[in-house]
Amino acid sequence: MAILQIRTVPDPILRRKSRRVRAVDDAIRKLARDMIATLHDAGGIGLAAPQVGELKRLVVLQLPDEDDPRILVNPEITRREGEREVEEGCLSVPGYLGTIMRAERVKARAVNEWGAKLRLTAEEMFAQALEHEVDHLDGILYLDHLKSHEDLHEIGADDESEHQHDFAVEVEDNGLMKSRGEKRILIAGNSHGGIAEVKDEVIVKATEKDLGRLSGW
Repeated sequence: MAILQIRTVPDPILRRKSRRVRAVDDAIRKLARDMIATLHDAGGIGLAAPQVGELKRLVVLQLPDEDDPRILVNPEITRREGEREVEEGCLSVPGYLGTIMRAERVKARAVNEWGAKLRLTAEEMFAQALEHEVDHLDGILYLDHLKSHEDLHEIGADDESEHQHDFAVEVEDNGLMKSRGEKRILIAGNSHGGIAEVKDEVIVKATEKDLGRLSGW
């Protein structure tokens, strides 16, 4: 897998509308794998093909608590519900965060890397990431959703360092998995002294692999 160049503003390709993928073939799968490698290298949670110079309706996503990335071909949001204020950044707009409104819940459809149809229902961060990346496919940046320039601010050196080094840590909690079939994830970040500081805790459903490991499979 290759690390691709992430296009940043004011690159004009970020303002162009991407074309539908007509055939999910080896070339699309290779591009998706390269995008995943690029996403991991950049420390993001989502990446759209135009951000790496390809005007194709293809996005990859991986939330902090997910073990595997998602590959979505020709994603389309079919319904939005509710509204909430969020703070949002973008790999194509480095060094800045903005306060905008996003849906609380979205429904979407797409196909995966093998051409199988997908139906998605997403909330909170997943919904936000879907809206953000589908916007990219239509040449829209989160900057377009700002109500005023005051809602955009530059990330300070301390904030940027902390943001770039956020990471997820799975905590061994066999009791939780045995009793509720769930596992505990801590979201941590590096402080000035290099000490990991716990910033959030997430309880997620344990996978079959987790439960199998617990059973000694």
